[in-house]
Amino acid sequence: MMNKILELYNELLELYGLQGWWPIKGVYHKENYSYPRNEQEQFEVIIGAILTQNTAWTNVETAIENLRNIKCVDAEQILATSKEKIREAIKPAGYFNQKTDYLVNIAWFYKQLNGKTPTREELLAVKGVGNETADSIMLYAYNQPEFIVDAYTKRLLTKKGLITGKESYEAIKILFEKNLPKDVKLFQEYHALIVEEGKKNSITS
Repeated sequence: MMNKILELYNELLELYGLQGWWPIKGVYHKENYSYPRNEQEQFEVIIGAILTQNTAWTNVETAIENLRNIKCVDAEQILATSKEKIREAIKPAGYFNQKTDYLVNIAWFYKQLNGKTPTREELLAVKGVGNETADSIMLYAYNQPEFIVDAYTKRLLTKKGLITGKESYEAIKILFEKNLPKDVKLFQEYHALIVEEGKKNSITS
């Protein structure tokens, strides 16, 4: 299975090249894995991971830019800003009432960390953070080797005959993590390549 998982990565890499995810301030950083370089960039990734739930990334970019325009892109700013103002800013990302509460929850959590890297389990205990969001935060905000499974991942592996499509999130995550080197850069690029493949080819199950 390891060869098949790696073969799929190499196939996607040849098709699309390095992606440079996670974008910071709308800019992709191909071949530069030093991001996030500070707490503000780190929290911007966290904001994006919350806002991207059930919506397209283009909508998230608009919402983050709106937050930036009201100077509300770090934990302290989120906590100091009225929920009404945050809701208005993140409307393009949808589910703005829920996501406003989730942003406040994660801001409190982030503040209490005092610079410490959280565990996946600690993140999952925060209301509004599910498996995919937790793994996105761990991989892209904290550079920890946690593989992200999204709808594109499940559909692509089903299409390739590597899974039946009935597997749980955790089962698919374990499949990747057991069959790949535990390499943050590889995990980051692989997930981004799967997203690109999904967008370009409208993967369906």
